Amino acid sequence: MKHLFRNKAFVLLTISDVLQNIGIWIRNMALLYFIMEKSHHNPVAISLLTVIEYAPIFLVSIIGGVLADRWRPKRTMIWGDILSFLSVLLILFVVFAGYWQAAFAVTLISAVVSQFSQPSSFKIIKRCLPDEHVSSATALSQALMSLFIILGPMIGTTIYQAFGLEASLISLLVIFAGSAAVLAFLPSHVDEAADRADSASSFTEELKEGFRYIGRTGWLKVLLVVYVLLALGAGLVQPLDIFVITERLMLDMTSVQWFTALEGAGMLIGGIIAAVIAGRVKGSYLLFAGLAFLGVSTCIEVLSKWPLLTGAMRFVTGVLMALAQTVLMALMMRQVDEQYIGRLNGVMTPVFTGMLLIGSGLTGWYMAASSIVAVYFTAGAIFLVSSFVSIKLPAAKVPVEGMPAGPTAAPKGVMES
Repeated sequence: MKHLFRNKAFVLLTISDVLQNIGIWIRNMALLYFIMEKSHHNPVAISLLTVIEYAPIFLVSIIGGVLADRWRPKRTMIWGDILSFLSVLLILFVVFAGYWQAAFAVTLISAVVSQFSQPSSFKIIKRCLPDEHVSSATALSQALMSLFIILGPMIGTTIYQAFGLEASLISLLVIFAGSAAVLAFLPSHVDEAADRADSASSFTEELKEGFRYIGRTGWLKVLLVVYVLLALGAGLVQPLDIFVITERLMLDMTSVQWFTALEGAGMLIGGIIAAVIAGRVKGSYLLFAGLAFLGVSTCIEVLSKWPLLTGAMRFVTGVLMALAQTVLMALMMRQVDEQYIGRLNGVMTPVFTGMLLIGSGLTGWYMAASSIVAVYFTAGAIFLVSSFVSIKLPAAKVPVEGMPAGPTAAPKGVMES
């Protein structure tokens, strides 16, 4: 891990990522509580908040991916923070004037900006780290993300309850300004412009080339299938989580938070383990084990009537899924040609989100027609199928750290959204 903290670009990106995660959770919790209060617990207002958060993934993700491939990544990320700062500042004044509905715009702008910033961050990591350090870097990023799943809601809730919406928005101003200042110190070599040939091509042609890149890269199509299966299975069980707690375990619905925290803790530990064992264990073992155990644990969870057993399944699933996600992200960072990272992110992200929402939309009807056990067993079977499909990925053939970067003249590739 020492080699990562000696890399200036990676350290600065990590600091910016930490600030962004804090900001996301402050925003999420503050707007949730604020809109609940102002709308008098109107479910339509809360659902609108979710729609606003996910809509840009469908509408902007592909466009953002193409433009991220054309633009300078450092400048793109800095301008993203600057635009977020200005939008929050404007919304703060509007909220002070009494137009609380303007709070929805915070989520919309933040979601739109992330569709440009995320692929730009991937491009910088690919430029600043050698291939042999990518797995450790992705594992560390996974661990930080898991840590904020545990701590983020507490931070956001504490600030809102103690100081209110205005203080939450002001803290976002500080965070976005701080993130932009940190990114300004990134080395200039990570901000190289695209090749003249790429810049001269049309937006539409580059978008088509992104799809052709997936079409001619066999294992990218395999990865797309894995993503579709994972998202569909997750969509089926995600809305029913609370019913497992209340109907199977016979606990109060507020107990959901503790099982979520257990899964988050497992993901945190899994990220740390992935960083330690990177290069020592084949990526195939981690990926297959994580997806297969997810299938088995999904079935055990719905059958269990013992909180300790259900909690243990959540924790171990978190550990193994963190390992699996680390492998997938390492594949993207090492195998995808840099000029296609943004476009592939723009394709994979809406596909995953779309299948997640389709699964969530079907689960109520499916449970009404059958039972919660049938829904969970179906999702478990889908996860098991995805584990066997994942064997066809390049990670199943070589160690994560020893994976070849691919021929320099030909497209490389696997993508993680």
